[in-house]
Amino acid sequence: MNRIEIASRVTNAASLTGEFKLRSGGTSNRYFDKYMFESEPDLLKAICDELAPMIPDETEVLVGMEMGGIPIATLLSQLSGLPLALARKQAKTYGTLKQIEGAVTDGRNALIVEDVITSGGAVADVVDVMRAQGALIQTTLCVINRNIVNPAAFIERDIELLQLFTLEDFGD
Repeated sequence: MNRIEIASRVTNAASLTGEFKLRSGGTSNRYFDKYMFESEPDLLKAICDELAPMIPDETEVLVGMEMGGIPIATLLSQLSGLPLALARKQAKTYGTLKQIEGAVTDGRNALIVEDVITSGGAVADVVDVMRAQGALIQTTLCVINRNIVNPAAFIERDIELLQLFTLEDFGD
């Protein structure tokens, strides 16, 4: 499946029209229900086959964002052989009380993996926590960047955003 075919499949599986409130607080008349494209094994595999070569060479650990970034990061871990950490939006209130689970990220070059990014707020919050714990984060990789450029939250934190698609790839 090539990139154009993947974009078409993502549109068919996950693109919804209507009035949708986004995490950023804004609204949109188009929404990507990422769980719909992540739940199709062959489509998820095709997406990750395209994302895997985009992983920066210096990456030592992948970090899947709760919840939609986790299936993508898990498959990328399998494809790349890189260890996997999982980032919660909030620290657990029980057990280990951790916000970052799995592979050790402290002192390592970590790549944040996300499904769809609009403002980048959830990623920025996790980056702040991980950097305070000693992780080295320079880049985020996502399937769909709803913007054409890096969100302001990434620019403020000097984080590069790599994306497979922007809305322009879907005719927006």
